[in-house]
Amino acid sequence: MDIQENIINKVAQSGLVTLDPAAFYPEGERVIYDIKDNLFHGLMLREKDLRDFIKEHDFTQYQGKNVGITCTADAIVPTWAYMLLANRMAPYAREIVFGDAGVLETVLFEKEIAKADFEQYAGQRIVLKGCGDIAVPVSAYVELTKKLTPIVKSLMFGEPCSTVPIYKRKD
Repeated sequence: MDIQENIINKVAQSGLVTLDPAAFYPEGERVIYDIKDNLFHGLMLREKDLRDFIKEHDFTQYQGKNVGITCTADAIVPTWAYMLLANRMAPYAREIVFGDAGVLETVLFEKEIAKADFEQYAGQRIVLKGCGDIAVPVSAYVELTKKLTPIVKSLMFGEPCSTVPIYKRKD
């Protein structure tokens, strides 16, 4: 007796739309500039030394790159020092932020998400993909939740076969 079972793909029939936050991954190399290297004896910043450094430093190396400016040393660095560096990097860098790699990634993702048109997801059942090859900061998931919640029918996190409900519109 030949019994043939039909395998039903319930995920495909569910009408879920998977949105991968990695799709918003901003292009460009990431570079962190640590101002600690400009500190006198690793303790303090001297204006003349920084200005001399800025005159001699090759800022073209930041061409097209995303730069985070930070200071990892336990030192007081005046605001104007970061401003001077940003001013000189601006003609070359794709993006400049004050902060470490995490802050840089957050800002880059938020800018990409801000450019997106989410109207195509209006009334849809959306699953924000939870894992992938590209590390997505939690801040990107928060930003996507803010953008999607007002327009979608439901929002879930994870994979279509295993989701965590985040929001469901009451009809």
